[in-house]
Amino acid sequence: MGGNASRDYAGPVTTEILRSPLHDEHVALGATLVDFAGWEMPVRYTGDIAEHTAVRTAAGLFDLSHMGEISVRGAEAEAFLDDALVGRMSAMRLWGAKYTMLCAADGGVIDDLIVYRRDWDHFVIVANASNKDVVAGELTDRAEGFDAEVEDISAQVALIAVQGPRAQAIVSRMTARGADDIEAMKYYSAANVMLAGGIHAFAARTGYTGEDGFELFVGADEAAAVWQLALAEGAADGLIPCGLSSRDTLRLEAGMPLYGNELSRDRTPFEAGLGRVIVFGTEKNPRGDFVGRAALEAVRETWATAETDPAVASSLSTLVGLVGDGRRAARAGYAVVDEAGEPVGAITSGAPSPTLGKPIAMAYVPLALATPGTEVAIDVRGRRETMTVTALPFYKRGA
Repeated sequence: MGGNASRDYAGPVTTEILRSPLHDEHVALGATLVDFAGWEMPVRYTGDIAEHTAVRTAAGLFDLSHMGEISVRGAEAEAFLDDALVGRMSAMRLWGAKYTMLCAADGGVIDDLIVYRRDWDHFVIVANASNKDVVAGELTDRAEGFDAEVEDISAQVALIAVQGPRAQAIVSRMTARGADDIEAMKYYSAANVMLAGGIHAFAARTGYTGEDGFELFVGADEAAAVWQLALAEGAADGLIPCGLSSRDTLRLEAGMPLYGNELSRDRTPFEAGLGRVIVFGTEKNPRGDFVGRAALEAVRETWATAETDPAVASSLSTLVGLVGDGRRAARAGYAVVDEAGEPVGAITSGAPSPTLGKPIAMAYVPLALATPGTEVAIDVRGRRETMTVTALPFYKRGA
């Protein structure tokens, strides 16, 4: 959401294992199930590369029911969200979607979110799986004094995604009423549709794979029917079920940050290259206060000063993309090192890229190393590997 609807931070494991409404479907398909943020979720069905390639060339079907959904309703819902989030939700059009962040007073990122506007006084927020309770609690606290009700609706909702170049055709065929709306939807917009079988769905044209795609919010008790409908309607187009492993390599190729890897309470949006999601307002179009504003304005000033002051620049690090020519992939936590072998940065995500055929990674490095084309050394289990800084994303649809 960046990329959310649906980003996918695993986070700390809880003691209670939760199961998706689609658990029996995953078992029937022979999925490999793993503990993911306290949820027993499919990591793969047939193979990571086959599932990754299906999304790039045809379509993939994902169960995202572990994500958190939070409803915000009320006459002052938009004023509340303007105060609570770094984006300006009052500027959203009806049926719009927006990527934004919930930041702490010190500017650190609590979570990155996708917000959907379902009515003038009704928003739905999608939060990362294990951050859901934190986000719901923080929003509830921040809603005090506003005519707005915050409700965690995660248990009532199943989230199913169809991603890939054939996604529109497949979801249109799944739709009994509103197929024209599916075709007309722009990227980052949504609509109410009725699927075959009389199932109401809130359909959003968002995603986390770098491809065209749709995310279908349906009732938890209707999830299995929608899953089976997608498999049936998508088979001729090459749609296959996909697990969380392929979803992570897809989002990495798309250069989308992941909470817990690229984003955290210790990082501000500016360090992640996402300062653009913060709306401070202008003289002609001013915006009021929001949580974290003072701290984020100070960070913005520091980054502006760094453009002309080398001493300030030397104190900053930023998120970059890295591409290697070798066969060994840099993984999260590996160090970026200087000539003496001392750590100067850190890999946040890394994997072999099925599309590029090379190792790719994202890392925080000093600004002096952030120019595309710069070669950096990575400590890969005691062996130095060279990677080259490159602009993100690694993969762009249609490029």
